[in-house]
Amino acid sequence: MAQSDTRTRIKPAEDFKEPPMYRVVYLNDNQTTYEFVVETLIDYFDYTADTAHTITSDIHDAGSACVAVLPYEIAEQKGIEVTMQARAQNYPLQIRVEPEGAV
Repeated sequence: MAQSDTRTRIKPAEDFKEPPMYRVVYLNDNQTTYEFVVETLIDYFDYTADTAHTITSDIHDAGSACVAVLPYEIAEQKGIEVTMQARAQNYPLQIRVEPEGAV
C-alpha cells in the first residue's frame, strides 16, 4: 500500500477565554484569633507578615474582606483548606467564595 501525500492541517483554536475569577472572602467572628487569621494568610496566600496584619485588621474592622481573587478551582480549594485548618483548631472562621463581580 502506498502512503498518501495528503496532510491534514489542524488549525488551533484561537478564541481562548480567561477563566472566571472568584473572590475569597474571610468573615469576622468573635472566636477566631487574630493570630490564626494572620497565619492562614501567610501560609495559604503567601502574604508577608505586614500585609497579612493589614488584611486581618480590615477583616476585623469591616466584618469581612476579600483576601484573594483567583480562578474558581483554586479559590475553592484554598477556602476548603483554610476552613479545615480552622475546624481542626476549633475556630468557626467562615470563608465565602464568590464571583469577582459580586457585591
